[in-house]
Amino acid sequence: MSDVAAHGPLEGSARLYATFFLAMANFMVVLDMTIANVSVPHIAGGLAVSPNQGTWVITSYAVAEAIVVPLTGWLTRRVGAVRLFILSILGFTLSSALCGFSSSLGMLVAARVAQGLCGGPIMPLSQTLLLGSYPRGKTGPALAAWVMTTLLAPIAGPVLGGWISDNLAWQWIFWINLPVGLACSSLVWRIYKTRETAREKVPVDKVGLFLLIVWVGALQLVLDKGRELDWFNSTWILGLTCVAAVCFVAFLIWELTDKHPIVDLSLFANRGFSCAILALATIFGVFFGYIVLVPLWLQSFKGYTAMQAGLAIAPMGMLSLIMSPFVAMSLQRIDPRYFATFSVFVFATVYLWRSTMTPDATFADIFVPQILMGLGMCTLFLPLTTIAMAEVSSTQIATASGLQNFVRTLFGAFGTAISANYWDNGITRHHAILTESIRPGAPAVASSVDGLTHISGSHQGALAMIDYTITQQSAVLALRDFCARAAVVVLILLPLIWLTHRPKQAADTTHAH
Repeated sequence: MSDVAAHGPLEGSARLYATFFLAMANFMVVLDMTIANVSVPHIAGGLAVSPNQGTWVITSYAVAEAIVVPLTGWLTRRVGAVRLFILSILGFTLSSALCGFSSSLGMLVAARVAQGLCGGPIMPLSQTLLLGSYPRGKTGPALAAWVMTTLLAPIAGPVLGGWISDNLAWQWIFWINLPVGLACSSLVWRIYKTRETAREKVPVDKVGLFLLIVWVGALQLVLDKGRELDWFNSTWILGLTCVAAVCFVAFLIWELTDKHPIVDLSLFANRGFSCAILALATIFGVFFGYIVLVPLWLQSFKGYTAMQAGLAIAPMGMLSLIMSPFVAMSLQRIDPRYFATFSVFVFATVYLWRSTMTPDATFADIFVPQILMGLGMCTLFLPLTTIAMAEVSSTQIATASGLQNFVRTLFGAFGTAISANYWDNGITRHHAILTESIRPGAPAVASSVDGLTHISGSHQGALAMIDYTITQQSAVLALRDFCARAAVVVLILLPLIWLTHRPKQAADTTHAH
């Protein structure tokens, strides 16, 4: 990217306002990654679709954001950092309004895709503009503001989304972006309009971009629509799978041979970088699927409101927020691989803990493990990112950072879709097993039916109550299965961490964060 610090640092109130509104823009974009998690049942009900289909609202945003991240550097050089930031904010604000006005799932998913495409450049550009506004060596307040909003937004997302869904309407989880987006774009433009970066005509890898969009989009459609269309018994799913596979292979070949690749895959030739990014992205994918499924289960089968579900999972961010500064300072003295290893065991412990849940789990049973999860978050993401960035040369830091964000975001989208399908299939499987174990003629079953008939007022009502109880039990068993396998996945990734090298010197904290 062009050097935004060439104009010199901002002074006085201009720097204060710039810090606040750039941080708020970053907060808004990160918030939208999690604000819809607890609102999926409300959205699904409002649009008359299943909760499983409702998760497309989450995956579509993540996939679109992942696709545009590699383009940020090229767009900045073509458009200018300030103009691109303002256009991204305005596009994000407009697409947020369209999300709220959506009357069908298709329209909402399309608006979320637009939101992700516009939101992708905001996160790196907000950091770039902030750091360029402070004197070199005194960027601590800028970095602190940026990191705080990045950490606070995922915590606030489920709670704010839950409160809005319960007390207003799900549309307002998108409409709240309008005043923030307009204020940020207006104030940032007033401060930075004379500080535009140099623009230049640089080639873009059109073929690589086309192949990237096609294979990622086709694969996401397979994951999202697979169960609904009976997987490979569907010609549509089979065709999309072939398209994704062929375009993926073509993408790899093209990107490895093109002079100006949109994604610099040559970085994966570095063993340490590859192992660190693969471990980080996979654990993040499992984690993101987990924080989507738990609120869905709480609302669909535990009777939680969206607000209660948000509060139940919010504690994971609290400990992470408190401990992250200490972890960051300790990385200069302690091998980051020890932190990452500790984190893997923390994640595995929480998942195994979750694999013992019962249908009558209390709020405390949900709340307490989430606190421990926060400890795993702060000891995983920063140390592994530090390891990855230390494995590449200083001239490749920006490219490596973009590639890391691309892979991590993509795995988050795929992890959500795979987790939702796994849980849905698990409910069906356990429901069939439990139903087979019930013998209609057995005295205990007959007694239960008679008692429930008296309560419900009809025989069909009694059967419906029994079926719901079986479904409720099946849901928790399926969630337990997912958590048990999640623990196995993160433990399997442990050797990857130790295939990396200990950084010889402290990594650049700017890029690490």
